[in-house]
Amino acid sequence: MSNILVYEQRGPVVTLTLNAPETRNVLTGNSAPDEFVQACARINADPSVRAVVLTGAGSAFSAGGNLKDMQALFDRSPAQLREWYRHGVQRLALAVYQLEVPVICAVNGPAIGAGCDLTTMCDIRIASERAAFAESFIKVGLIPGDGGAWLLPRVVGKSMAAEMTYTGRTLDAHEALAIGLVSRVVPHEQLMPQAQALAEQIAEQPGVTLRMAKKLLREGERLDFAPLLELSAGLQALAHKTPQHQEAVNAFVEKRKPDFSKFFD
Repeated sequence: MSNILVYEQRGPVVTLTLNAPETRNVLTGNSAPDEFVQACARINADPSVRAVVLTGAGSAFSAGGNLKDMQALFDRSPAQLREWYRHGVQRLALAVYQLEVPVICAVNGPAIGAGCDLTTMCDIRIASERAAFAESFIKVGLIPGDGGAWLLPRVVGKSMAAEMTYTGRTLDAHEALAIGLVSRVVPHEQLMPQAQALAEQIAEQPGVTLRMAKKLLREGERLDFAPLLELSAGLQALAHKTPQHQEAVNAFVEKRKPDFSKFFD
């Protein structure tokens, strides 16, 4: 499907792999934004997909922006640079953030700058012991142009997000675990098996309800409590009318494991 982003599906789980190890999987100056937009649209349109694993090939997860191309931007006007961000990495950010199914980020190595922010666009982050994280824009005289200023505080809290943004310092995997940036740290060789196992555990659940649950969590990041309750009531009413809910309740009463495989979500 793509030159940079490899799309693989096994059953209800899609694995997306950043596959440009020669550039440390940079996200700018290449087709990554277009490929992410296409892949995310494909996933959202396919009701058979219930979970996604995102990872990187090679030694890095993603080095973020391609600094080697930054000199080519020196002569662009502010208006041109604004459009470069809006039609580039920001399209990637919106596409990943708006994925309708749960996304597990399997961080195999350094996630730097926009690469760090890419991890925060996902729902769950698992880190290899070789992973590292840096909100490093300040180090090159820039700010997070990809939405990191909105994403990072929602993951690690305002104080730690400010510290990471203002210093640009690199955190190792265990520091990332301590601040809640990742939910677990695993031996490198166990990263993908554990990420896939978690994805399969998620994918055992009713797909239509997974998508509603994710939408509720996403909307909860911006809604006040009362509007969220209204949205919850509406989505819950829909959930009650799904055959998957009826199967789950019947299975509980009949003391058996529910079988959601017979439903096309």
